Amino acid sequence: MDLKAARATVRDTKNGDSRVLPLVGKALEAVRALKLQNSARGDYVFPQPSGVPGPYVYFDGYWQKALTTAKLQDFRFHDLRHTTASYLASQGASLLEIADTLGHRTLNMVKRYAHLAQSHKVRAIEKMAKERGL
Repeated sequence: MDLKAARATVRDTKNGDSRVLPLVGKALEAVRALKLQNSARGDYVFPQPSGVPGPYVYFDGYWQKALTTAKLQDFRFHDLRHTTASYLASQGASLLEIADTLGHRTLNMVKRYAHLAQSHKVRAIEKMAKERGL
């Protein structure tokens, strides 16, 4: 994780490709706060709770605690990925942008969000019509 550049590298992904994700807004603030809070325990934002050098690799315990604290039921970590795609699509991101953000290798994987991404089509056609005098 490069907090100066506001980027996180995900090396162990579902499709096997590493990718770099931007950190922005409240997520960036939270990660910087965690890093500051844990700075005495090494260079990791999520260090081993035991103090053993290295990153924390067992995330499920923290995830379950967060769900309980937030009183959320029937919610999976993967649901955040779907939410991100839905938000991007509804705000006009192209299917290529969504695929790149989520790490999808093919557009078939991201087409499930196409119904939410209609506004960018309208803007593209309106722009083309205007430039062509149609």
